[in-house]
Amino acid sequence: MIRLALVRHAKSDWGDPALDDHDRPLNDRGLRDAPRMAAALAETGFRPEAILSSTALRARTTAGFFADALGAPLELHERLYGAGPSTLLSTAAASGLLSVMVVAHDPGMSDLAGQLSGDGISHMPTCAVATFTWSTDDWDVATAVDPDDWTWDTPR
Repeated sequence: MIRLALVRHAKSDWGDPALDDHDRPLNDRGLRDAPRMAAALAETGFRPEAILSSTALRARTTAGFFADALGAPLELHERLYGAGPSTLLSTAAASGLLSVMVVAHDPGMSDLAGQLSGDGISHMPTCAVATFTWSTDDWDVATAVDPDDWTWDTPR
């Protein structure tokens, strides 16, 4: 069985307009939501073999909270910064892992979640978590068919 979790980074801080977008940290709400959503996912029993994260500060900080809560190794992938849905999914598939999490940005995360959920998920707000399950161990099959099941949770 293949399991994929998509996590949009938690709310970021826009207080310093001089900061490069890649270097924006989480704001207070993001620092509150990320550990809470990580704990909620841990309670479901979802345990990724690895967490693949964008290199942007807000994404890797969010991913760090999930890594701690889920006991999963964290891998940073530059190609996930600003990635579209096909890159997000192909990066997960290229991991070869049966259970993987991707932490990245919109609009790619919302687009992919929408595609995989048959438009059941129209938008991934900050720190939203969507999980998808396929009853196959083959990523080539998983990326070609609809998931058997999916869930969606948001911090609000």
